Amino acid sequence: MAAPSFDGSFPHHWQAEVLSARPLILPTRHFVYPTQAEEVERGALEVLIRPAIDERGFLATCALGFRDPAVPTGLWSTPNPNEICAVSGGYAYIVDTAAPDRFAMIPYRPVLEIRPITSQNLLLFVDHHSILAWGKNGQAWQSEKLSSEGLTITSIDGHILHGQGWDMMTDREIPFALDLRTGLRLVC
Repeated sequence: MAAPSFDGSFPHHWQAEVLSARPLILPTRHFVYPTQAEEVERGALEVLIRPAIDERGFLATCALGFRDPAVPTGLWSTPNPNEICAVSGGYAYIVDTAAPDRFAMIPYRPVLEIRPITSQNLLLFVDHHSILAWGKNGQAWQSEKLSSEGLTITSIDGHILHGQGWDMMTDREIPFALDLRTGLRLVC
Protein backbone atom coordinates (compact mmCIF):
# COMPACT_ATOMS: atom_id res chain seq x y z
CA MET A 1 0.00 0.00 0.00
CA ALA A 2 1.32 3.47 -0.88
CA ALA A 3 2.06 6.11 1.75
CA PRO A 4 -1.07 8.08 2.72
CA SER A 5 -1.55 11.31 0.81
CA PHE A 6 -3.15 14.56 1.94
CA ASP A 7 -5.17 17.01 -0.16
CA GLY A 8 -6.46 20.13 1.57
CA SER A 9 -7.84 21.85 -1.54
CA PHE A 10 -11.04 22.88 0.26
CA PRO A 11 -11.02 25.08 3.39
CA HIS A 12 -11.49 22.92 6.48
CA HIS A 13 -12.18 23.35 10.21
CA TRP A 14 -10.12 20.41 11.43
CA GLN A 15 -6.60 19.10 11.74
CA ALA A 16 -5.73 15.47 11.15
CA GLU A 17 -2.73 13.24 11.53
CA VAL A 18 -2.33 9.77 10.06
CA LEU A 19 -0.78 7.55 12.72
CA SER A 20 1.66 4.77 11.87
CA ALA A 21 -0.11 2.49 14.35
CA ARG A 22 -2.99 2.52 16.80
CA PRO A 23 -1.98 4.22 20.07
CA LEU A 24 -1.39 1.89 23.02
CA ILE A 25 -3.75 4.01 25.09
CA LEU A 26 -6.87 4.86 23.12
CA PRO A 27 -8.31 8.37 23.32
CA THR A 28 -11.61 8.79 25.14
CA ARG A 29 -13.39 9.17 21.82
CA HIS A 30 -12.73 6.42 19.28
CA PHE A 31 -14.84 5.71 16.18
CA VAL A 32 -14.58 2.75 13.82
CA TYR A 33 -15.71 3.04 10.19
CA PRO A 34 -17.72 1.24 9.01
CA THR A 35 -19.35 0.43 12.32
CA GLN A 36 -20.13 -3.19 11.32
CA ALA A 37 -16.62 -4.06 10.11
CA GLU A 38 -15.02 -7.30 11.25
CA GLU A 39 -11.28 -7.39 11.93
CA VAL A 40 -11.06 -3.67 11.20
CA GLU A 41 -7.68 -3.37 12.94
CA ARG A 42 -5.80 -5.38 10.32
CA GLY A 43 -4.26 -2.73 8.05
CA ALA A 44 -6.74 -0.02 9.08
CA LEU A 45 -6.00 3.66 8.56
CA GLU A 46 -5.67 5.27 12.01
CA VAL A 47 -6.31 9.03 12.00
CA LEU A 48 -6.21 11.43 14.94
CA ILE A 49 -8.70 14.20 14.13
CA ARG A 50 -9.01 17.52 15.96
CA PRO A 51 -12.11 19.50 14.97
CA ALA A 52 -11.90 23.27 15.42
CA ILE A 53 -15.00 23.22 17.65
CA ASP A 54 -13.74 20.51 20.04
CA GLU A 55 -10.24 20.47 21.49
CA ARG A 56 -10.55 16.83 22.63
CA GLY A 57 -10.42 15.35 19.16
CA PHE A 58 -10.99 11.68 18.38
CA LEU A 59 -9.38 8.65 16.82
CA ALA A 60 -10.89 7.41 13.57
CA THR A 61 -10.14 3.80 12.62
CA CYS A 62 -10.99 3.28 8.94
CA ALA A 63 -11.20 -0.30 7.69
CA LEU A 64 -8.82 -1.19 4.88
CA GLY A 65 -10.25 -1.96 1.48
CA PHE A 66 -7.39 -3.36 -0.64
CA ARG A 67 -3.64 -3.67 -0.12
CA ASP A 68 -2.86 -2.43 -3.61
CA PRO A 69 -0.71 0.60 -4.48
CA ALA A 70 -3.10 1.32 -7.38
CA VAL A 71 -5.86 2.41 -4.99
CA PRO A 72 -5.64 5.61 -2.93
CA THR A 73 -5.07 5.94 0.79
CA GLY A 74 -5.06 9.28 2.58
CA LEU A 75 -7.05 12.30 3.69
CA TRP A 76 -8.96 14.87 1.65
CA SER A 77 -10.84 17.99 2.65
CA THR A 78 -14.38 18.22 1.31
CA PRO A 79 -16.68 21.04 0.20
CA ASN A 80 -18.17 20.99 3.73
CA PRO A 81 -15.44 22.42 6.01
CA ASN A 82 -16.55 20.21 8.93
CA GLU A 83 -16.18 16.97 6.96
CA ILE A 84 -13.06 14.93 6.30
CA CYS A 85 -12.68 12.24 3.65
CA ALA A 86 -10.50 9.36 4.85
CA VAL A 87 -9.62 6.71 2.26
CA SER A 88 -8.09 3.38 3.27
CA GLY A 89 -7.06 1.14 0.39
CA GLY A 90 -9.81 2.48 -1.87
CA TYR A 91 -12.59 2.46 0.75
CA ALA A 92 -13.73 6.07 1.20
CA TYR A 93 -15.37 7.42 4.36
CA ILE A 94 -16.83 10.91 4.78
CA VAL A 95 -16.85 11.81 8.48
CA ASP A 96 -18.56 14.80 10.11
CA THR A 97 -15.80 15.99 12.47
CA ALA A 98 -18.35 17.92 14.57
CA ALA A 99 -20.39 14.72 15.09
CA PRO A 100 -18.13 11.75 14.27
CA ASP A 101 -20.90 9.20 14.72
CA ARG A 102 -22.34 10.62 11.47
CA PHE A 103 -20.48 9.29 8.46
CA ALA A 104 -21.06 8.04 4.94
CA MET A 105 -19.20 5.37 3.05
CA ILE A 106 -18.82 5.95 -0.68
CA PRO A 107 -20.38 2.89 -2.40
CA TYR A 108 -17.47 2.25 -4.80
CA ARG A 109 -15.32 -0.77 -3.93
CA PRO A 110 -12.75 0.45 -4.64
CA VAL A 111 -12.51 4.15 -5.30
CA LEU A 112 -9.68 4.48 -7.84
CA GLU A 113 -9.27 8.26 -7.89
CA ILE A 114 -10.35 11.22 -5.77
CA ARG A 115 -10.37 14.58 -7.48
CA PRO A 116 -11.27 17.91 -5.86
CA ILE A 117 -12.99 20.36 -8.22
CA THR A 118 -12.90 23.53 -6.16
CA SER A 119 -14.41 25.67 -8.94
CA GLN A 120 -17.60 23.56 -8.73
CA ASN A 121 -17.35 22.86 -4.97
CA LEU A 122 -17.27 19.09 -5.63
CA LEU A 123 -15.10 16.18 -4.56
CA LEU A 124 -15.21 13.49 -7.27
CA PHE A 125 -14.85 9.76 -6.65
CA VAL A 126 -13.98 7.61 -9.67
CA ASP A 127 -14.35 3.83 -9.91
CA HIS A 128 -14.06 1.44 -12.86
CA HIS A 129 -17.43 2.42 -14.35
CA SER A 130 -18.74 5.78 -13.11
CA ILE A 131 -18.17 8.96 -11.10
CA LEU A 132 -19.80 10.10 -7.87
CA ALA A 133 -19.75 13.78 -6.83
CA TRP A 134 -19.81 14.89 -3.18
CA GLY A 135 -20.87 18.46 -2.45
CA LYS A 136 -21.32 20.67 0.60
CA ASN A 137 -24.60 18.92 1.51
CA GLY A 138 -23.58 15.33 0.74
CA GLN A 139 -23.86 13.33 -2.46
CA ALA A 140 -24.58 15.75 -5.31
CA TRP A 141 -24.92 13.16 -8.10
CA GLN A 142 -23.72 9.87 -9.51
CA SER A 143 -23.12 9.43 -13.21
CA GLU A 144 -24.51 6.67 -15.35
CA LYS A 145 -22.18 3.83 -16.35
CA LEU A 146 -19.49 5.44 -18.49
CA SER A 147 -17.20 2.49 -19.15
CA SER A 148 -17.15 -1.29 -19.29
CA GLU A 149 -13.94 -1.33 -17.26
CA GLY A 150 -11.77 1.70 -16.56
CA LEU A 151 -12.26 5.38 -17.17
CA THR A 152 -10.00 8.39 -17.30
CA ILE A 153 -10.76 12.05 -16.70
CA THR A 154 -8.93 13.90 -19.47
CA SER A 155 -9.89 17.53 -18.77
CA ILE A 156 -12.30 19.90 -17.08
CA ASP A 157 -13.48 22.96 -18.96
CA GLY A 158 -15.71 25.20 -16.84
CA HIS A 159 -18.61 23.00 -15.74
CA ILE A 160 -17.88 20.25 -18.31
CA LEU A 161 -15.83 17.17 -17.42
CA HIS A 162 -14.28 15.31 -20.36
CA GLY A 163 -13.08 11.75 -20.17
CA GLN A 164 -12.85 8.42 -21.88
CA GLY A 165 -13.91 4.93 -20.97
CA TRP A 166 -13.15 1.54 -22.45
CA ASP A 167 -16.07 -0.04 -24.33
CA MET A 168 -16.10 -3.85 -24.31
CA MET A 169 -18.24 -4.18 -27.46
CA THR A 170 -15.91 -2.12 -29.65
CA ASP A 171 -12.69 -2.77 -27.68
CA ARG A 172 -11.73 0.88 -27.75
CA GLU A 173 -11.77 4.04 -25.65
CA ILE A 174 -14.97 6.07 -26.09
CA PRO A 175 -14.99 9.78 -25.14
CA PHE A 176 -17.66 11.17 -22.83
CA ALA A 177 -18.59 14.52 -21.32
CA LEU A 178 -20.48 15.21 -18.08
CA ASP A 179 -22.17 18.34 -16.79
CA LEU A 180 -20.53 18.86 -13.37
CA ARG A 181 -23.67 20.65 -12.14
CA THR A 182 -25.94 17.63 -12.69
CA GLY A 183 -23.78 14.60 -13.50
CA LEU A 184 -25.71 14.10 -16.72
CA ARG A 185 -23.91 12.83 -19.80
CA LEU A 186 -23.64 15.35 -22.63
CA VAL A 187 -23.68 14.56 -26.33
CA CYS A 188 -20.09 14.67 -27.62
